[in-house]
Amino acid sequence: MRLFSYCIPTDDGAAPNPYFGICTLTICKPFIRRNAEVGDWIAGVGSKNVNGIDYSGRLVYAMRVTDVMSLEDYDSFCRDQLLGKIPDIRSKNYQKRVGDCIYDFEANADGKLRPSVHGLGNRKTDLGGKNTLLSTHFYYFGDQPIEIPQELTGIIKQGQGHKSTSNEGVKLQFVEWIENAGYRINSLNGKPQVQVTFKQSQESDSIEGSTCFKRCIESEEDETHELIH
Repeated sequence: MRLFSYCIPTDDGAAPNPYFGICTLTICKPFIRRNAEVGDWIAGVGSKNVNGIDYSGRLVYAMRVTDVMSLEDYDSFCRDQLLGKIPDIRSKNYQKRVGDCIYDFEANADGKLRPSVHGLGNRKTDLGGKNTLLSTHFYYFGDQPIEIPQELTGIIKQGQGHKSTSNEGVKLQFVEWIENAGYRINSLNGKPQVQVTFKQSQESDSIEGSTCFKRCIESEEDETHELIH
């Protein structure tokens, strides 16, 4: 078991996507999506400045990976069992607007981008991750992130990249803490820190001010960097 930890510049409900009973990581963080296995844990920590709010040093979400699917298989899975994760940016339901099953492999074997939180500029990063990580064992805090105990602050990652090797000495302690702290599992203990907005017209649907779009473009080059103490 490994513990991957990283900073979420802006939590908008798309990555991770904690809705419809399954927390998924399908877009952004390609290195983690390529390498994480069933049984590993993913921890997202807050950023220093999200619309003027400091979420640093606090846990935004944690998930134990319970399944790993190729993006193609995830698309099929969502069609059959998890329609809510297929984005519908015209929906009145925010959870459906930020669906993370954004590539349609039935329409195109290479994956046709659905109108969603990402644009064509994110395609390389998204598809480069190859997999979707799924969890039916997760904790999501969003805009109500929880303080990370002093003895576990070594997992905190600010900036780009992630940690895993340097978490080896505390990974079991982290799991024991989050599992026994009394927080609701597989539930929304908070709301996304920001909401994605879309600009719609008769001709097209496009992203307007999507923080997810921008953050993935900015972090792509340094995705594999790992800080080791």
